[in-house]
Amino acid sequence: MINSSSSTYGALLFTLYSSLDSLRYMYLLFSLLLYFVTVFANVFLMLVIYVEPGLHKPMYIFIFNLALNGLYGSSAFYLKLMDNLLSGGQESSYIYCLVQVFCVTTYGAFTFTILAVMAYDRHVSICKPLQYYSIMTPSKVKGLLTGAYLLPVSGMLIHITLTGRLPLCRFTIHKLFCDNWTVVKLSCVDTNANNVFGLFLTVVFAAFPFVVVLHSYVQILLVCFKATKEAQRKALSTCAPHLITFINFTLASLFSVIYNRFDYQLPTSINVFMSVHFIVIPPLLHPIIYGIRTQDIWKSILKIFRKTAADDKPRVPIHKMSLAAVIKN
Repeated sequence: MINSSSSTYGALLFTLYSSLDSLRYMYLLFSLLLYFVTVFANVFLMLVIYVEPGLHKPMYIFIFNLALNGLYGSSAFYLKLMDNLLSGGQESSYIYCLVQVFCVTTYGAFTFTILAVMAYDRHVSICKPLQYYSIMTPSKVKGLLTGAYLLPVSGMLIHITLTGRLPLCRFTIHKLFCDNWTVVKLSCVDTNANNVFGLFLTVVFAAFPFVVVLHSYVQILLVCFKATKEAQRKALSTCAPHLITFINFTLASLFSVIYNRFDYQLPTSINVFMSVHFIVIPPLLHPIIYGIRTQDIWKSILKIFRKTAADDKPRVPIHKMSLAAVIKN
């Protein structure tokens, strides 16, 4: 038995892996497939935005960063999951667990802050179209993205420090990965400081972005009510992917919070889905949603495929040209 004084360097046991052991390789194959599709979808979307000059605009720069964050979050989860499934291990060092907590929590915070910045961008684009490029300057875009990354990192570093100082008296986790609340519950001392600061971070990086998105879409709706049908259709087509993405991630995060905060006795399959939903589904769906629902991205994808197909067509060698064609030229 590991005592609390050595908890910093002790091993944590993930009990949920034991229930998957009989079908371990099937779950490994399924996880590998999901991770491959997630990586492919996000990298492909990022490459399309990178190679197409017409997509070098604030809206698509934010989408690029959303896809990049999806890669970051899914990698923080899948790589350790597949390692455990492949090796048959159910343990993780406490240090690695804290690293995973940091990655998972910053992934969630990054997603909310980037989506809030994207809502602000759509608000400016629709409500102040003539001033858009004077407001959303390259320096403004860089500043918004810097804040969207640095603020969560700063907050989560403090949070992970508060969690890391807690001595543990329990060492079993009924999940597939480490998250902050699960680790805090393993402690045998007062955790009020962690709870208060965790609530503060939730307000700053979840509730505040939600208010920003809500305010942006209220303003957009007010403008759309006064616009023509064609303008309303364009606004809807522009905002729909972002709105779908935001609702999807908010619901996934809400499920995760409810699941973590309340101890439900659920079947293993539901248990697994509830615990991994917010870090598995959004990174997989978001690039697909933007690739299909955003016209400029979809047109760029088709353009790339057409160009590739044209380049692959065999060219007629000059020496095989007909005599008539040579004379004509």
